[in-house]
Amino acid sequence: MAVTDATEKTFTDEVLMAGGLVVVDYWADWCSPCKQLSPIIEELSNEYGDVKFVKVDTNSNPNLAADQGILSLPTLQFFQGGRVAKSLSGGKTKNALKKAIDELR
Repeated sequence: MAVTDATEKTFTDEVLMAGGLVVVDYWADWCSPCKQLSPIIEELSNEYGDVKFVKVDTNSNPNLAADQGILSLPTLQFFQGGRVAKSLSGGKTKNALKKAIDELR
């Protein structure tokens, strides 16, 4: 499944109203660890067809990031039923992300 971009206007439909597990990657173009995480998110989106992956550019959507309590980048939030079930901050390995996803599936 392809990674979807969400904005302040589309976040509710793309994340909060989506069924199943949704992984949201909060990033910015100036964030080096975000750039390292991006290809891992792409790989995981192909490996986990039943999980929705969404990216939020915090430069373009600062109010959304603030509303979600994002204080550092990158931050990943794992949503189930429209609620945050887990949150991870900082650069993570692919195995660490797979473990987090598998725990919530």
